[in-house]
Amino acid sequence: MAGHLLTFLPEEVLEYDGVRLTSPARTWLDLAALLPLEDLVAAGDHLVCSHGPGFPMPKDALCSIEELTEIVRRHPGMRGVRNARAALELIRVGADSAPETLMRLALVNANLPEPVLNHIVRDALGQPVLWPDAAYREFRVSLQYDGQHHGGADQHLRDIERQEKSLAHGWLEVRISKQDLQGERPAVVHKVRRALESRGWRAR
Repeated sequence: MAGHLLTFLPEEVLEYDGVRLTSPARTWLDLAALLPLEDLVAAGDHLVCSHGPGFPMPKDALCSIEELTEIVRRHPGMRGVRNARAALELIRVGADSAPETLMRLALVNANLPEPVLNHIVRDALGQPVLWPDAAYREFRVSLQYDGQHHGGADQHLRDIERQEKSLAHGWLEVRISKQDLQGERPAVVHKVRRALESRGWRAR
């Protein structure tokens, strides 16, 4: 095991419950030398994730994309900075989990349109009714990642109710599982392409 001597600017260190820690942005930059690109993007998505007051559980970000951009600018010669710069181009606000990030990246890498995050589906009165993990607003296609917690009976019933509500509001919901993200040609690409084409999308 080898030790490393790191230098921090004052704003890159904070104190939490009496313990000195590196800031979220600085921690992310340090990870850039250790993580592959997709995992670094997922870590960045986690830090910047926020949900506004229209969501059932509003959430504040741990830091902003601007803070990540600024800390990369401050350390142009740091180990891993190229990886960090590449990740910055792919980080988005609104992904609640690493699988949601990997789902989005798989679609982008397959030359499918990039879905938007933090979209709220509203009813005729403007009230929020659905909060998809990702959405293609033009085609009214929503993506929902089903994690391990979706295996319970109660959650299963809620998932069915959500899917029926999606159809009632003119949206086609595509449910994505862990298995759909695996392999060199993940099934999520085929599932989403098929859904988009059924709604009129055509590859250019």
